Amino acid sequence: MMTHDFSSAMLTDMYEYTMLDAALKDGTAGRECVFEVFTRHLPTGRRYGVVAGLGRILDYLKDFRPSESDLAYMKDNHIVSDQTIRYLENYRFSGSIKAYREGEIFFANSPILQVEGTFGESVLLETLILSILNYDSSVASAASRITSAAGDRPCADMGGRRISEYAAVAASRAAVVGGFASTANLAAAKEYGITCIGTAAHAFTLVHDSERDAFQSQISALGVGTTLLTDTYNIDDAIKTAVEVAGPDLGGIRIDSGDLASLAQRARHQLDALGATKTTITVTNDLDEYSIAALAAAPIDSYGVGTRLVTGSGHVTNNMVYKLVEREGRDGLMHPVAKKSFGKATDGWRKRALRSYQYGLAQGELVLAGSQEALDSYQTPDEYGETRQLAITAVDHGDLDDSLTSRQALFAARDYHKQQLADLPVSALSLSDGEPAIPTQVVTID
Repeated sequence: MMTHDFSSAMLTDMYEYTMLDAALKDGTAGRECVFEVFTRHLPTGRRYGVVAGLGRILDYLKDFRPSESDLAYMKDNHIVSDQTIRYLENYRFSGSIKAYREGEIFFANSPILQVEGTFGESVLLETLILSILNYDSSVASAASRITSAAGDRPCADMGGRRISEYAAVAASRAAVVGGFASTANLAAAKEYGITCIGTAAHAFTLVHDSERDAFQSQISALGVGTTLLTDTYNIDDAIKTAVEVAGPDLGGIRIDSGDLASLAQRARHQLDALGATKTTITVTNDLDEYSIAALAAAPIDSYGVGTRLVTGSGHVTNNMVYKLVEREGRDGLMHPVAKKSFGKATDGWRKRALRSYQYGLAQGELVLAGSQEALDSYQTPDEYGETRQLAITAVDHGDLDDSLTSRQALFAARDYHKQQLADLPVSALSLSDGEPAIPTQVVTID
């Protein structure tokens, strides 16, 4: 197995370090700064996004510093100067991070994550933070749409073979945030305590002399509660054989091809006729939110979802960016900074996000931009109704909130997301193109 001779601090782009190098030389590396992560627009057709990945960011941040071999590489390849090497030898992020919690709903211009610290220590986090938030949030957003379409029928992640080996583990975790119940990925199950599922593939049936032999072997090994794959040859024959071998207490069957709705209906009638009334039906085969919604009337008990889940159901990124919005000037005071380029303009000052509610339903998102003093003294107008703050403190002057990286936090995020989704207008669950579920307003305050 390939081992990696680099630390998490190398999971970045070279220009993060060359910026640091230049800033150390000109004296700006020590300036206090505020960076923010947001997306300018939701992916096409999406009415909301789901935040995922904060726990993974914090896990990486615990040991985010270049190793001796990392520093030797950067020195030998003239990436940074000796001055920067000395700075990096003692690097430790001592700033603060506020963020939307995992499972939270986000929209365009939502300040999903805010990093406050010196320029030198904060700029190095850009690539790592974006790579995690962009991918994990895309999978969680797809998972949310898929599980919403599935209703009360549980969904299992089966997409590990469609992406890289480490992305597969991240995808399994993000899928849980979006509502998935289980995964086929052993590494993810071990790492995060996710329920692991899986029995046999078509190859197991084909390696035996007959389908009956394969079913007998699987039942002998796993018991009658196992799930048998029934579409290798003829589904009717397979179901008949499965019940003959396992008896009416057969746990389940899986169908992986064909007209899933019609086949599931026929299978349900056949199983019931054979006395296997409690045998469940699982379907797989390139499912997504649209095909699952079309299967709502079919007698299906659970879904296995692969490619479309782990590729964000067509949107593998949320196009999140990490932008400097506030920095310390020569006068020692904080000043807003913003890009003005066409199509990529940003709003200066740090942000604070509120969500407004009426009768328990979310009505809109209010993003306030201003100095820390202005934000602290701001009084929300009565017209916004009931409001709640969206960001939590994940890192406080270098101290990480370890509770956000626990296994319990992952499943709490799934429960939290379910509640936040229930608080959105029902139009949020529509799979057709449309406006964001609630409007977002950015207001600069003095």
